[in-house]
Amino acid sequence: MNGVLDLAVYGYTGLFLASFLASTVLPFGSEALLLLLISKGFDPMSLVIIASVGNYCGACTTYYIGLVGRKDLVEKYLSIPQQRLNNAEKWFKKYGAYSLLFTWIPIIGDAITAMGGIMKLDFKTFSIFVFLGKFLRYLIVAYMFLGIF
Repeated sequence: MNGVLDLAVYGYTGLFLASFLASTVLPFGSEALLLLLISKGFDPMSLVIIASVGNYCGACTTYYIGLVGRKDLVEKYLSIPQQRLNNAEKWFKKYGAYSLLFTWIPIIGDAITAMGGIMKLDFKTFSIFVFLGKFLRYLIVAYMFLGIF
C-alpha cells in the first residue's frame, strides 16, 4: 500500500501512470489509488476518465507487442504463458471483438489484449471495445465507492 500512497502525491498524473502500468503485464493495480484519490476530494469523473485513458494506453502497448511479435515472443517477453494465450484465442473465436470488453479481468486480460494484436484485429475496433470496457469498470468502481450504485 505504500507504493499506492506514494503515487497519490502525484494526483491525476500518478493515477494515469498507475493505470497504465496496471494494463501492461506488470502485476499492478490502480483501483486502490482511484479510491484513495476520490476520498481525498479529487473529482470522481475526472479520475475515471484519466484512469480509463491510462489503462487503455497500457493495453495499446500490449496490443502493439502482440501485433509485431509472434506468440513465442509474447510468451517470453510479456510473461504470458502459452496456455493463457490459447484461452484468449478461444475467447476470441467464441465472442469475437466483444471479448475485449473484459481486458480488465486479472490474469486473462493481458492475454486477450495481446491476442487482439496477434490476430491483427482492426485497431479502431480494438480501441472502441477496450476503452469502453475499461471505462465502465472504473466508473462502476468509483460510483460503488461513492454509494451511487
